[in-house]
Amino acid sequence: MSDPAPLTDRPAPIEFREGFVRRELTRAAIWLGLIAAMAVTVLLVQPLLVIFAGLVFATLLDGGVRLLGRMLPIGRAWRLLIVVLVVATFLLGTFYLTGVEVTQQVTQLRSTLETQAGRVTGWLAEQGLMPKTSDLNGLLKQSMGSIGKLTSWVGTAVGAVTSLFMILVIGLFLAMDPEGYARGLQWFVPRAARAEFAITQGRVMFTLRRLLAGRLLGMAVEGVLTGIALMIGGVPMALLLGIIAGILAFIPNIGAIITGALMIAVGFSAGSDAGFWAIGTYLVVQTFDGYVVVPMVAKRTVDLPPALTLSTQIMASALFGILGLALADPMTAMIKSALQRRSEREAERDGDTTRAEADMA
Repeated sequence: MSDPAPLTDRPAPIEFREGFVRRELTRAAIWLGLIAAMAVTVLLVQPLLVIFAGLVFATLLDGGVRLLGRMLPIGRAWRLLIVVLVVATFLLGTFYLTGVEVTQQVTQLRSTLETQAGRVTGWLAEQGLMPKTSDLNGLLKQSMGSIGKLTSWVGTAVGAVTSLFMILVIGLFLAMDPEGYARGLQWFVPRAARAEFAITQGRVMFTLRRLLAGRLLGMAVEGVLTGIALMIGGVPMALLLGIIAGILAFIPNIGAIITGALMIAVGFSAGSDAGFWAIGTYLVVQTFDGYVVVPMVAKRTVDLPPALTLSTQIMASALFGILGLALADPMTAMIKSALQRRSEREAERDGDTTRAEADMA
C-alpha cells in the first residue's frame, strides 16, 4: 500500500488569502446585499405597507388599552376586548343610524360632483385653458394606464377589502402581545446594540401613540364642526360631508384641500348662498383647526413641520398610492423620533469623550 500524498500548502482556486482581495470581496458582498434588499423592498412594498398599517391600527388599540388601564385595574386581554367591542359598537351603531341617509347622500354626491366637474371643465375649455372633453378623456386614459403595477391592485375592490381585513387581523394580533413582538424584533439585533435598540423602539412607539391620539382628536373636532355648520347653512349632504371631513383630517394639508373642494362643489350645486356658506364654513373650520386645535394637539403630541409632512405625503402618494398617502405622517413621525434618539446618543458620547479628555488633562 503506497503512502498518501503529502499535503500541499498552496491555496485552493476558490480560497483568497490575500487581505486586499478579501476586503474587496467583503465590500462587494455588502453592496450586492444592499441592492438585493432594495430590490426585495420594491417588490414587496405593498405587503410591507399593509403590515405597517396593521402596526398603526395596533398602536391605536394599544393606546385605548393603556388609557383604559388608568381607570380599570383589570388584565390587558379584558381591556383589549372592551376597546374592540366599544369601537365595533360605535361603528355599527353609526352605520345603523345613518346608513340609509349616508348611502343616499353618497349617490347624490357622485352625481353632483360629476355635474359640477362637467361645468368647470366646459367653462375652462371655452376659455382655451383646458383641452376639450374628448381630448381630456384621452389624456386621462393615458395617465391612468401609466401608473404601473406598483399600486394598480390597490384600486380594485377585492384588493382593498383583502388589505383592510389583513390590516385588522395583524393589528389585533400585535395589540394582544406588543411586548412579545417587541422582544422578537430585538432578537434580530446584535446583542451589543439591543439595549440601545430597545430604547429607540420605545421612543418610536410612544411617539406614534401620541401622534395617533392627536389625529383622532383632530378628526373628531373637524368632522363634528363641519357637519353642524353645514347643516345650519342648509348645505346638502351635510352629514356625509362631515364624515368625509373627519376621515380626511387624518391626512393633514391634502385632506383639507380635498374636503374644501367637495364642500364648495356641493354648496354651489344648491345655489350661490349655500356655496358661499360652504366657503365660509371651510375657512372658519380650517382656521379654528389650524390656530387652535393643531397647536394644542402638537404641544401635547408630535409637532411635525407642515412643509415636511406635505413633502412626505406627495412622495408617498406618488410611490405607494392612497395607502402610502395615509401612512406618510406615521412614517415621518417614527423616523423623526429614531433620528432624535440617535442624535441624543451621539451627544452623550461626545460628552463622555470630552469629560474623559478633561480628566486625562
